[in-house]
Amino acid sequence: MFSDAEREILRKAALEAAARELGPRVAETPLPASEPALERFAGVFVTWRREGRPRGRSGTLTPDEPLITLVEKHAVEALLHDPRFAPATAKELPRYVPEISVLFSFEEIPGTEGLLPGTHGVLVEKGKRRGVVLPQDAALFGWDGARLLSQACLRAGLPEESWQASSPPRLLRFTAEVF
Repeated sequence: MFSDAEREILRKAALEAAARELGPRVAETPLPASEPALERFAGVFVTWRREGRPRGRSGTLTPDEPLITLVEKHAVEALLHDPRFAPATAKELPRYVPEISVLFSFEEIPGTEGLLPGTHGVLVEKGKRRGVVLPQDAALFGWDGARLLSQACLRAGLPEESWQASSPPRLLRFTAEVF
């Protein structure tokens, strides 16, 4: 679990990275030198929201850099390179709020048993294909376990019901701390 101070540092890191990339001058907040939670390696997604609605998302399941670095990197990617949205502008940035999801506790599952939508997210893998649904997405749309797995399959570019096939993709559930 992250402290309120750590959460605030990660939010500021996302905002400052986005502002640096988009051009507005911002007063940089020096990051504390000894915050072990910010240096750990964990999967993370950054979602930008405008008036509560998603505006862009980027993240990784396989961390290769410390969390603070990944938050900065994916904050910029989500604003400028999410193919579902036009790139953000400096003028728009003050209207956006970063939402950070740090992923934990990946467990393989056989299907919907033990899958709690809104609590668990899902990762579907088959070959080089991967699809992810974050826990808050299922809660937002009111999806049950079957719909959650179907959406993850679609995001992986697989048929919607492939999680029920005789040779299904690998299914993993996970939790996330979202702030």
